[in-house]
Amino acid sequence: MSAQLLEGGPVADRIKQNIIDRLSGIPEGKRPKLAAVLVGDNPGAKFYAKGQEKGCQEVGMRYELVALPEETTEGDLVGRLNDLSRDDDVSGIILLMPVPEHIDGQAMQRIIDPLKDVDGVHPVNLGRVVQGSTDLAPCTAQAVLELLDEAKVDCYGAEVVIVGHSEIVGKPTALLLLDRFATTTVCHIGTSDKGMLEKHTTGADILIVAVGVAGLIKQQHIKPGAIVIDVGTNRKKDPETGKTRIVGDVVAEDALEVASLVTPVPGGVGVVTSAMLLKNLVAAAELQGKL
Repeated sequence: MSAQLLEGGPVADRIKQNIIDRLSGIPEGKRPKLAAVLVGDNPGAKFYAKGQEKGCQEVGMRYELVALPEETTEGDLVGRLNDLSRDDDVSGIILLMPVPEHIDGQAMQRIIDPLKDVDGVHPVNLGRVVQGSTDLAPCTAQAVLELLDEAKVDCYGAEVVIVGHSEIVGKPTALLLLDRFATTTVCHIGTSDKGMLEKHTTGADILIVAVGVAGLIKQQHIKPGAIVIDVGTNRKKDPETGKTRIVGDVVAEDALEVASLVTPVPGGVGVVTSAMLLKNLVAAAELQGKL
């Protein structure tokens, strides 16, 4: 069997076009505005900030980078986040991760007004996911479902295995799929340590992997004909050339041999996740009565 690639680019383009259409006729100064808070000089956080700015520009929304020095205290950061939460001109707020070690990033995310939490990580928004709501749900979890919808996958009664139980991917994805009546199993390090990972993954009609371990899932883990959604984004150095490339949590060549559909890395879940952040920004503005 030779799998087809489930590309994220066309899905992201459709989401962006929907946003452009939604905002047509709205003056530029009244369009949603994203405030991204960057503490310190982390290269990864700065990279994400540039991508978010570019995304906002593509769909005609406003963007502000709030850059704070490395030595910013938690108290100072709380003050800035409170100010942004009260600022009526700001529709959405995201705290770029990682933050410096002396700052509790998760605690700071809880400071953000839930209606402006476009990352979908505030306990209020995560709680809404339990009720089946995708309003301001975590972007990556929404991206996974959007890709399944794009492929017209019927989740009803399907055996779904999610490898990874993070608060922003594994757990919310499992909850949203349960709302679609998928039979959902979540695996994690405990599953692997007990030698039970392969037992679960080989029974999956839909296999979703989000752990951040390059090449964790190999051919023996995949049921023939399964749909494989690879959320992982890992930097791997080629020992021969010394060049670094982006790879997923799934060995792509193995998945392409046995699966029916496979998301590529890069070019799969990641690009849809970026588009979902923009969609959440519009949703936040709507929930605040600004659109």
